Amino acid sequence: MFDAIVIGSGMSGGMAAKELCERGLKVLLLERGRKVEHGADYTDGLMPWELPNANMIPEDEAQRDYFIQRECYAVNEATKQWWVKDSEHRYTTPEGKPFSWVRGYHLGGRSIMWGRQSYRLSDIDFEANAKDKHGTDWPIRYADIAPWYSHVEKFIGVAGDRDGLPQLPDGEFIPAFELNDAEKQFKASIEAKFPGRKVISGRTANLSEAQPHHLELGRNSCQNRSICERGCSFGANHTSLSSSLPAAEVTGNLTTITDAIVHSLVQDPVTKKITAVRVVDAKTRQGKTYEAKIVFLCASTIGTAQILLNSRSEENPRGLANRSDQVGRNLVDHVYGLLTVAMFPGPKDSYYHGRRPTGIYIPRFRNVTEPGEDFVRGFGYQGMIFRMSSKPMPNMPGFGPGLKEKARKIGPWMLVLTSFGEMLPSPDNRVTLSETQNDQWGIPLVHISCAHGENDLKIARQAQADAKAMAQAAGAMVVGQSSEPGTPGLGIHEMGTARMGRDPNSSVLNGWNQAHDVPNLFITDGAAMASSGCQNPSLTYMALSARAADHAAKLLKESVL
Repeated sequence: MFDAIVIGSGMSGGMAAKELCERGLKVLLLERGRKVEHGADYTDGLMPWELPNANMIPEDEAQRDYFIQRECYAVNEATKQWWVKDSEHRYTTPEGKPFSWVRGYHLGGRSIMWGRQSYRLSDIDFEANAKDKHGTDWPIRYADIAPWYSHVEKFIGVAGDRDGLPQLPDGEFIPAFELNDAEKQFKASIEAKFPGRKVISGRTANLSEAQPHHLELGRNSCQNRSICERGCSFGANHTSLSSSLPAAEVTGNLTTITDAIVHSLVQDPVTKKITAVRVVDAKTRQGKTYEAKIVFLCASTIGTAQILLNSRSEENPRGLANRSDQVGRNLVDHVYGLLTVAMFPGPKDSYYHGRRPTGIYIPRFRNVTEPGEDFVRGFGYQGMIFRMSSKPMPNMPGFGPGLKEKARKIGPWMLVLTSFGEMLPSPDNRVTLSETQNDQWGIPLVHISCAHGENDLKIARQAQADAKAMAQAAGAMVVGQSSEPGTPGLGIHEMGTARMGRDPNSSVLNGWNQAHDVPNLFITDGAAMASSGCQNPSLTYMALSARAADHAAKLLKESVL
């Protein structure tokens, strides 16, 4: 028997495994996907001419195998190995109500492909549910998690500036990536014309300067290539493969099994504890069980709900840890896909070196420094300003010296702003299991029903109006804007299906990410989130994972579990 089983090796699972191992626990890590090797299995060393089809997936292959994954900006010929084939991993949605479930099944999970934007939630976020009565009150506040944000930031390395904003608390930063000259011009203009708004360097888990403890794990400073989603052989961005799992392995306490699809959890009806984890081998389809004293369920928001709902028994007819009937409910994703593109009058005699792994960030200002007149919560922006190249497209006519000369010319500055809005939790946005259809491993298919509410759509409209106003105030000419948000799921920030809360009758987890109904079960992935904020959530997942692992280890040591 192991001391702990961690289900899922991505952002939260990798961090949980590291923290538990470092506290002396013998840990079994179960990953449903295949084994991959840091560096050896990456494609970041390939040159453009080595990638077929100009790095595009052939249309027939994309339509057949990646008809949902292809909606993600990071899916291409060099990265398709990281994304599931939709033809092999089915789920269902209601007619006319699509949900884009973007995912990757392999060791390290989506930590290999994440956007690396790393922001803390603030008390504005942790108090929002209680104040405006949407969702259940968080059982923690910023002060409870702040030390764990610091703990994680020091380990993974987050580049950023200390900006002194109450809605976006400062962290333990390594030097920020400097804005280019056009972005500095945009920043000065916006902050002068909109005093309550700030333009800052995007805080990112890329090593602008590798610290000694990063070098000890084989991680090196960022090379400014901005092809992070291929996998970084330099280890310059934080992933489970580059940092969390190597740190866990150093302890000698980690056992990893890949191709292990968790079918369900078994609960003792007397002690209420989990006694076993049922697993199906992805290749042989043979079943197996593993035992441990505690279980960390980090299978991703929808995957975690699927496992809990499939862990039905006579004592738990609605699934495990589901006294509240909240398992699978309150699914949210950020209001995403809202793009604004403009030609920006930046300095004509200025350029920049390399391709930074981050751009600019405009923290939330609505319902903070400026009112949101007909909606609650708010939104922030990620973006960049870059110079267009006159490099000809493959279908443009021309050859020889004239074509080469044209390729050397630098084009205009372009401004791109993408908003991320907070989506309110609703019990009607939920994950359930099919009663009639199973996947190839005998597990019921997931059914996802999720749609934007009226407040979400109001946020989208205001975000687009504000983006256009800022671009024009800075002297830019808007050349394109999205008319409506993208399909839920496309933000790849799904959260909320096993939410934390103070009341066991309206929530699944307590303030330590411990299931109200199952004392040795901890859930620290996106499922635990009681609300989403508008910030990228992965840093919060990792902080919650580290905090819960520390608490679980103490309980185990005290023989409470």
